[in-house]
Amino acid sequence: MIQAAKILEQRSHLVPGKLKITEHFFEVPRDYSNPASGTIQLFARSAIKAEKPADYDSKSETDPKKKQLPWLLYLQGGPGFECRSPQNVSWTQTMLDKGYQVLMLDQRGTGLSTAISQSSLQLRGDEKVQAEYMKSFRADSIVRDCEAIRKALTASYPADKQKFSIMGQSFGGFCCTTYLSFYPEGVKEAFVFGGLPPLTASVDEVYTRLYAGVKQRNEQYYTKYPEDVTRVKRIVKLLRRFGDTTVRVQGGEGYFSARRFMQLGIYFGKHGGFDDVHNLVLRADTDLTQFGHLTRPTVLALEGAQSWDTNVIYALLHEPLYCLGDGGKSGWSAERMLQEKFPEFGLDKVDDEEEPVLFTGEMIYPFMFECYPELTKLKTVGHLLAEANDWPKLYDEEQLRKNEVPMYAAVYMDDMYVDFNLSMETARTIKGCKPFVTNMMYHNGISAKTDEVLKEMFVLRDDVID
Repeated sequence: MIQAAKILEQRSHLVPGKLKITEHFFEVPRDYSNPASGTIQLFARSAIKAEKPADYDSKSETDPKKKQLPWLLYLQGGPGFECRSPQNVSWTQTMLDKGYQVLMLDQRGTGLSTAISQSSLQLRGDEKVQAEYMKSFRADSIVRDCEAIRKALTASYPADKQKFSIMGQSFGGFCCTTYLSFYPEGVKEAFVFGGLPPLTASVDEVYTRLYAGVKQRNEQYYTKYPEDVTRVKRIVKLLRRFGDTTVRVQGGEGYFSARRFMQLGIYFGKHGGFDDVHNLVLRADTDLTQFGHLTRPTVLALEGAQSWDTNVIYALLHEPLYCLGDGGKSGWSAERMLQEKFPEFGLDKVDDEEEPVLFTGEMIYPFMFECYPELTKLKTVGHLLAEANDWPKLYDEEQLRKNEVPMYAAVYMDDMYVDFNLSMETARTIKGCKPFVTNMMYHNGISAKTDEVLKEMFVLRDDVID
């Protein structure tokens, strides 16, 4: 039984765009199975329309029932990323126009929700204690937070208005599926964008499928920018000239290795990602042509394109989010699959006149804990989490097969981050799940193609398909 979160503070202000933003702080148990282990704070921002009616002197303006709009809870992708404020999100106005009030949660460990960083994690104790602490920051704990917040925010609501509508992008969709597995009674409807998780596939199978997609995107990138084949090789050779530590980065202990540079391929799964990577490649190669080295502004631009230092949960818990509670461990799966099945992603292609060097995608590697300044300090914690095999269940397949909560899911055929076929298996498993399938969008369709994807999702919800 999840107890209602303790509301610590709620302050509201108006922002341009006729929105009323409320900043909420809550207190919840860090470990719901052991409340005595202490509490953490959670932060969320909500948004409603700030409208002044013509008859604004009437009692309707102060009638609490008029303010009890249905809640739409948004769960961000990641894991490990905070939410932007609602006025800076492309779809907020559409959802407000639909009649919701929007709640954007900084998931535990992110943003202002007792954020996890190297320094904050170190306060918990030694590396073993830190690793154990991190185990309570996956989707199973996040959805318990959502339930606690729901009960706190809707305590005065009539029973028929107490359920959350939920919306998840990428990892947020994984969280939505966990929510439907264990607390479906708290959910009215679910909207998922590029986030139907694999329910039964092993970690190794997941990464085997994802590598194939990343390889295809590399081919498309070099078809669009064939001149970058040579440019990338020049950059890789420079970065390896004196070993991995040729180019230092901010933070003292980090460096920009060749493998780190090739991680820019994570952008290939997004709209405009090819162009983003090309611009960085062009900038770095131009430095080499003009000066023979990478200038500090260019290195800072490359650093700014990678978020592993600022969002360490992303590195620590990305592989464990595929550990389904069957006693398995992640065991640095992406690294093992690269070595065992996809050697073409190795850097030895730098001396091949014809074959390009391939960028990698959304994968975590042990080398990252050697070269990213914040991650170097978490190396032992990373290894302990990679070897952990006591992860709790994330999904209840039996419950999902008898699910009664309407679910609408945008599934992208060319999704580089979440395998299309595994997502469709999940769509077929979850009773009542209606997928919108398209090859016209990539993983970030909700932000890049907001109007198009929301239109199709509400067509599914309103059931007006011919």
